[in-house]
Amino acid sequence: MTRKGRIVKISGSMIAVEFKEFVLQNEVAYIIHGEERLKSEVIRIRGNIAELQVYENTDGVKVGDSVEFTGELLSVELGPGLLGQIFDGLQNPLTLLAERFGFFLKRGAYLKALSEESLWEFTPLVKKGDKVKAGDKLGFVPEKIFKHYIMVPFAFSGVFEIESIVEKGSYNLRQPIAHLKDKEQRTQEVFLKQSWPVKIPIRAYRERLLPEKTLVTKMRLIDSLFPVALGGTYCIPGPFGSGKTVLQQLISRHAEVDIVIIAACGERAGEVVETLKTFPQITDPRTARPLSDRTVIICNTSSMPVASRESSVYTAVTIAEYYRQMGLNVLLLADSTSRWAQAMREISGRLEEIPGEEAFPAYLESRIASFYERAGSVRLNDGTVASVTIGGTVSPAGGNFEEPVTQATLKVVGAFLGLSRERAEARKYPAIDPLISWSKYKSFIDEDKVRYLHTVLRRANEISQMMKVVGEEGITLEDYVDSLKGEFFDFVYLQQNAFDPIDEATPQERQKHVFDFIYHKVIKEDFALQDKEQALKFFQKLRQLFKSWNSEAWQSEGFVSLEKEIKIFLDEKKRVKSNHV
Repeated sequence: MTRKGRIVKISGSMIAVEFKEFVLQNEVAYIIHGEERLKSEVIRIRGNIAELQVYENTDGVKVGDSVEFTGELLSVELGPGLLGQIFDGLQNPLTLLAERFGFFLKRGAYLKALSEESLWEFTPLVKKGDKVKAGDKLGFVPEKIFKHYIMVPFAFSGVFEIESIVEKGSYNLRQPIAHLKDKEQRTQEVFLKQSWPVKIPIRAYRERLLPEKTLVTKMRLIDSLFPVALGGTYCIPGPFGSGKTVLQQLISRHAEVDIVIIAACGERAGEVVETLKTFPQITDPRTARPLSDRTVIICNTSSMPVASRESSVYTAVTIAEYYRQMGLNVLLLADSTSRWAQAMREISGRLEEIPGEEAFPAYLESRIASFYERAGSVRLNDGTVASVTIGGTVSPAGGNFEEPVTQATLKVVGAFLGLSRERAEARKYPAIDPLISWSKYKSFIDEDKVRYLHTVLRRANEISQMMKVVGEEGITLEDYVDSLKGEFFDFVYLQQNAFDPIDEATPQERQKHVFDFIYHKVIKEDFALQDKEQALKFFQKLRQLFKSWNSEAWQSEGFVSLEKEIKIFLDEKKRVKSNHV
């Protein structure tokens, strides 16, 4: 029997509902407004008053309108057909919504996330009498380039016996593919899809593991100096216009992961439209197929109701966990978590909660932490290791990294890739500032060498600052050369040309080779340079040679030839050790 209530107060996207029976925390409810049913979620209960955040515009809703409580938590559908889709925060397929209702989304219109009529070729992996538990694989269907495993629903508790399973063949999402019997002899049906509440992590695995293996993004600055681990977390804070979205897109294209989930949370509509237009046309460099074949996009523009922003990040991370359960490595890119935090601030204000710093709610840090804690590397029931890596951008107003959202994020992530406006305006790509960024993960580059290069960069910056005061003539030739070495390393290794198909993504083997080359042949080498002018010309020539080298394909004829040329050029200027005092 449906439980009902009556609206007694409206404050923007927040409404208070008086009820007579019971109401569940985080329960989904529908506001009945004429022919429309507006989706909402219970976020606070006081006595017989439930406060709901509405995922739609509340214009026209009035006190006295009826509300229906569903008894279900906000959930997503998980099954074959997710890849390549574009959803809003409530998992409505936006492409289908646009086809049916036009590009201006109709309020109160909800569609099934997955087509129930589509047929999928199911192949069973278990047989009658086998014992299984939540998360175990029952079979698979082909989805794009992957085997999409159909698993025992994560909500099932205990050990089940396979009572029956269908033979290999085509089935839709409404047809049961297996019957499982629990220890009390009750039979449960299993379908190709299942649902799961978005705010509860999926824990159908054997154990959590420490994230140790490096996630290769093919961005030299990240992989070599500030690496991210598979199953780890990182954030990219930066002022507006410093290249956060571009950086996220290139990481999504080149990172060595199986699935990419993009949560465009509260971004400007123009940016979201650009993402939606360009993504299907991007070719995946790994598979030579459209990148969208291994991507799911969840998007909420800044013009959509604020409550939807919160649901979008949870929807995205739940889909990421679902694909992780299949043994895949998943990368979730959240852009931007600041807009999500702003939505929390707006809702908190309407709930009349006591504000924390800069009016953000007092629970801001715990919410951000609980989101990033859903990342991780896990060992599944069958021993496979899989991971969810979460990378979130932060948009601090004015580029102030001391503001609460950035600080709360810094406390929980494993790597901090701070973007700088100065580097962005100087056309240095990526605009990650190596002097303020850090990482707790290990790179595939030798740790001592990485530490030494950090010292070189800091030393070069100090000398550069000194030169601004005393001028070039006020420092020694040795300091000047140290400064040039730091600039050289930044220019030829840390910066990449995003318009060069070779230089925009550097594989792991090439990074190790070039890093070692620069470390031993340039940074640690002592050159016979007579004066500053000669030193400057030497490093200018060297930069041009390396720039050409970066554009040559790995181990190609041009690559080998240029490497020889650079070695000869360096040997000519190398100081003979025995003559050096």
